[in-house]
Amino acid sequence: MSLTAGIVGLPNVGKSTLFNAITNSQVEAANYPFATINPNVGVVEVPDKRLDNLSDIFKPKRTIHTTFEFTDIAGLVKGASKGEGLGNQFLSNIRGVDAICHVVRCFENDDITHVEGSVDPLRDIETINLELCLADLAVIEGRLGRIEKKAKTGKDSDALKEVELLKTLQSALEQGIPARLVEVDAEALESIKSFQLLTLKPVIYIANIAEEEIADPYSNVHFAKVEALAKKENCTVVPICAEIEEQLSGLSSEEKDAFLEDLGIGQSGLDHVIQSAYTLLNLRTFFTVGEDECRAWTFTKGMLAPQCAGVIHTDFEKGFIRAETFSYDDFMQYGSETALKEAGKLRLEGKDYVVQDGDIMHFRFNV
Repeated sequence: MSLTAGIVGLPNVGKSTLFNAITNSQVEAANYPFATINPNVGVVEVPDKRLDNLSDIFKPKRTIHTTFEFTDIAGLVKGASKGEGLGNQFLSNIRGVDAICHVVRCFENDDITHVEGSVDPLRDIETINLELCLADLAVIEGRLGRIEKKAKTGKDSDALKEVELLKTLQSALEQGIPARLVEVDAEALESIKSFQLLTLKPVIYIANIAEEEIADPYSNVHFAKVEALAKKENCTVVPICAEIEEQLSGLSSEEKDAFLEDLGIGQSGLDHVIQSAYTLLNLRTFFTVGEDECRAWTFTKGMLAPQCAGVIHTDFEKGFIRAETFSYDDFMQYGSETALKEAGKLRLEGKDYVVQDGDIMHFRFNV
């Protein structure tokens, strides 16, 4: 299951520096022979200490983390919704992502010019949100022009419901309110999923602050404003220093840990962004372990055992019989599968089992 996020932001906010850090630390293409990675796409591993610990115990020939794909969205300026700058390219790229990582400048630096002449993250956020709203408005108005006639003349109940939903969203977008902030029925939103509305996508705000403030982001007045907005919108905000992230990307694991300790922070901003996006998209992780391979797999919360088997291979889902299952926490407590069996912690789960985050699974199937 591929997770994709688009990085957006005005010029000179640190977006390119952050993306450089991502591409410097991306996984080797050799691990993913069937993937064609465009120049503006970076694939990084999702950090998970649980997988690292399992690998230390099983000592497999290879350890494979699940991955996260970032797309660098270029060309966003005022008027992007009307094709200004690289607006059309921007909108085309962003429609294909699962989430939006919105980089906001929260640092002062006279040597780096701001396109608006001053640092004001709330204004910058409003600028981008407005362009996204205008782009979605154009999509909705185009659809309404086609569906309203059908709804009136044919008295089609589905068409009437769609018109009602689109007009509700239209009214909000005209006021600059993103569609994700409008209270509408989830089932109704599913019916217009194919429209790929930009403002329906979940958002993480990335506050780019100065290096000297990263250990205490609340000392930055701009960050406090972004956090207040994020809380109001029920979004996540992650403080980072893009320059530090670029430096970290070139270090070994040991050097990275030492650098972070010197800075007084527990994990890199990029790791925090990845984990926040995972949670935002309702994603979870299960593991497969053994002497040949220890591997993390991504699934959506609520998926059943056969569906998770299908994440590995479609044949596993088609011929699913049962899954030998135990939790990561139980394994770390008891230390071995033998001890788990003796303690009654190794379970045989069937087709109705809802897989939990941290489950370690071995699927039995017959095709």
